[in-house]
Amino acid sequence: MARAGLTAERLTRAAADLADEAGFENVTISALARRFGVKDASLYSHVKNLHDLKTRVAVRALTDLADRAAAALAGRAGKDALAAFAGAYRDFAKEHPGMYAAARFPLDPETPGAGAARRHSELTRAILHGYDLEEPDETDAVRLLGSMFHGYVSLEAAGAFSNHPRHVDASWSRAIDALDAALRNWP
Repeated sequence: MARAGLTAERLTRAAADLADEAGFENVTISALARRFGVKDASLYSHVKNLHDLKTRVAVRALTDLADRAAAALAGRAGKDALAAFAGAYRDFAKEHPGMYAAARFPLDPETPGAGAARRHSELTRAILHGYDLEEPDETDAVRLLGSMFHGYVSLEAAGAFSNHPRHVDASWSRAIDALDAALRNWP
């Protein structure tokens, strides 16, 4: 019989917390079982295996990030929308490093909840409506923004910018200015 109080949702939340504390790569069935004071086997009534658990955390991370980005975009357009979206993305990566890493976990398109990944593209495209880009330029711009945001927050998290007197927030602002200029003057 399954231990009272354990559910797939509760395990997913705990695994997300563990990811933020110890790193997504350190989320294991054994580590999660230890959190609940149960044997590994007790978790298998709620999750199929480690891949299933990590998939659940990834879907949760993508959903939480998309919800945060959507809230930041509400009522904004142009550069204001770009900066709000970028800021929500960066803040999420700082506040939830393990969940941010989970958002990069490859999902099977048939996985329940995998549509959360599509929401990110849709939200980015919503920003781009203010820049009047048509296909294929819009797709190229979505990829440019995703690459810049991910690259910057990944380098920042790794401490790559820490040995320079210019504050990373100033560089971030300039990067957003540069992206806005590039989008307004798309070649």
